[in-house]
Amino acid sequence: MRIPAWILGPLLLLSGCATGGAAVESRIDALMREYQGNVPGASVLVVRDGAPIVRRSYGLADVEAGIAVTPATNYRLASVSKQFTAASILLLAQDGRLQLDDSARKWLPSLPDAAKAITIRQLLTHTSGLVDYEDVMDPASTVQVHDADVLKLLEAQDRTYFAPGSDYRYSNSGYALLALIVERSSGRRYASFLHERIFVPLGMTGSVAYEQGVSQVAHRAYGHSNENGHWARTDQSPTSAVLGDGGIYSSIDDLARWDAALYDSHLLQPEWLRQAFTPATATDDSEVEYGFGWRITDETLWHSGETIGFRNVIVRYPQRCLSVVVLTNRNDPEPYAVAKQIAGFFLR
Repeated sequence: MRIPAWILGPLLLLSGCATGGAAVESRIDALMREYQGNVPGASVLVVRDGAPIVRRSYGLADVEAGIAVTPATNYRLASVSKQFTAASILLLAQDGRLQLDDSARKWLPSLPDAAKAITIRQLLTHTSGLVDYEDVMDPASTVQVHDADVLKLLEAQDRTYFAPGSDYRYSNSGYALLALIVERSSGRRYASFLHERIFVPLGMTGSVAYEQGVSQVAHRAYGHSNENGHWARTDQSPTSAVLGDGGIYSSIDDLARWDAALYDSHLLQPEWLRQAFTPATATDDSEVEYGFGWRITDETLWHSGETIGFRNVIVRYPQRCLSVVVLTNRNDPEPYAVAKQIAGFFLR
């Protein structure tokens, strides 16, 4: 599919020498020093006024094979995926296929009685009180669970942590159920819906909700963990196949296109985008509120993603038209602080 001009225009710089200046790039390189060399790597993106001005790559996407990271390297986004799940729900609400205040049991009637008051809106904002599926999985099993398995696990839990809507507790369970609601309301597999309604229209050609045996990840980064001073591949866990809460792979080049789409109405109309970015609930951090798939802190919209072998973050300053993305294929450190430091180079 031909990439629309509204996306292609800013990204024409990708093939040139779009930079934030040699001095700034040197400062970013210094911050990212530990990712350089024959170690698990990282990708850094800075977008300002719709144009990628920094695209830096460090280290290795695959340590065993010695494959270097590039701006096209696709990392498992982990919970950064939640903004795409939320956008899928908003697209379906925009289409009139569902309503945000629908009962979750309207779409997933097998949920137990304890879940009868839970709404889609509460799933989006982590205010449902659903039991964490990770806590009720068989701890001895190494078999990967999928979104449908999460529903089966929750069917047996006729309880919630609190009355739906009365409190906040971050919930991967809720976003797994949202992916299933996307499937039920659209009639499409969740991965197919993302591909057809978000990735293809935005020209995110490398992005995929990865399903082993069904799809492939091009230019794939593999997750690693430092074990006694040695980098070991730790790419998958029993929860890595759940898509709605963290199963998307993407690159900084594709996320530049995603960032561009969050400023206009080519994907979602303004009234729906505003809901995603509007504080809906306080969180367990007094400085952070939550919208739909986005954390909200002062002037920033952001989300981190942590899973076995990966640590990622996207931080957006929409009023300043500035965004920073840091993707890494290692278990530590969490890159939020580094992303904020990078942003500081451009906010002065």
